Amino acid sequence: MTGSEVAVRTLLAIGIVLLACNVAGWLVGRIGQPRVVGELLAGIALGPSALGLVLPEVVAQLFPEPVIGALRVVAQLGLVLFLLLVGMETAPGGDRLEPVRVGGVAAASVVVPLVLAGALAIGLYPAYGEGSPLVAFVLFVGAAVSVTALPVLARLLRETGLTGTRIGATALVAAAANDVVAWVLVAVAATVTEADGVGPFLLTAGGAVVLVLVLLSGVRPLLARWGTPPLWVPVVVALLSAWAAEQVGIHAIFGAFLAGVAMPRSDLWREHVRARLDPAVTAVLLPVFFVVVGLSTRVDTLTPLDALVFVAVLVVAVVGKIGGVGLTARLLGDERRDAATLGVLMNARGVTEIVVLTVGLDLGLIGPTVFTVLVLVAVVTTFMTAPLLRMIRGPGRRAAPAPAGARPRSPRPG
Repeated sequence: MTGSEVAVRTLLAIGIVLLACNVAGWLVGRIGQPRVVGELLAGIALGPSALGLVLPEVVAQLFPEPVIGALRVVAQLGLVLFLLLVGMETAPGGDRLEPVRVGGVAAASVVVPLVLAGALAIGLYPAYGEGSPLVAFVLFVGAAVSVTALPVLARLLRETGLTGTRIGATALVAAAANDVVAWVLVAVAATVTEADGVGPFLLTAGGAVVLVLVLLSGVRPLLARWGTPPLWVPVVVALLSAWAAEQVGIHAIFGAFLAGVAMPRSDLWREHVRARLDPAVTAVLLPVFFVVVGLSTRVDTLTPLDALVFVAVLVVAVVGKIGGVGLTARLLGDERRDAATLGVLMNARGVTEIVVLTVGLDLGLIGPTVFTVLVLVAVVTTFMTAPLLRMIRGPGRRAAPAPAGARPRSPRPG
């Protein structure tokens, strides 16, 4: 296949992907689900687990190896820019919220699912570790299960009328802290896997620290001088930071996330960038990523034992998030309904967990079976969030407003 043929076939594949993902997103939106649920399902449906079982020749024609390679490049660009946007949403906010309550919710949303999933991962390791170091495998599975998807959370808050409320503000601040911790754990797991011995590990960790210092001490002050920067400026910073992260021995995604964290804290600056970058990322690049994920998701190869593992991980994920966060919020003084709402909101994983899982698969932290199981957990937990919220809140229930000055920006939904 010549270069021009690959290009033309790739354009066709992207067109079909965008059509399928947007139709699926619209359909699930009709039943009150976030678009990302439909897009994830469309990605899986176009892969070997669905269309490939019924019409394998169509999948082979639509996604030959050269086209898959090109789609992976597009998907990688989408991931870098998406993580730039996610990093930008970790700006400190909600300073007038009760720090003990918010800190308790944030800690519970990480620690409880991390401990439960880590314990389960220890039991799964002999059969599913696939050569990954035990510590790295346990850390990664725990981090993946403890993730909360900021873009999905923002959409749920808006659709349930919780944006600007005490619950919504708490959930956004806790989710931002949650995701930072999760990415740090994934980075540590990746470093443990990649580094061969203490010396290389320290070298990689030192390189990561230097990258953080350069971004925060050098790049951020320089960018802050720009009132409203042209779009290419943060994009170039994210791409170069992703490249630098790879050079020091960590995944490019971490570099893009750090670039987002390092962006100036000005709301005007960030909203200017977000308003221009987010539509292209969510409408064009992420659907391609979902299909690349779908091509790696093999539901058709799961055994009965794998299905039991899926159920176990799902139970741990739901109990860890809803139970851990809900009980903590209740102990800290929230009403039962509000505490349950917080737990359900923090249980939405969506695209953020899928990104984490892709990094783990790329780095060999998990194998294809665990990847598929965790992708299904991400889809199911995201799918269950909206119905559970409607069940808990009921029609017409209004939450208490957030204290003045304690309303963090809602990330634009993915």
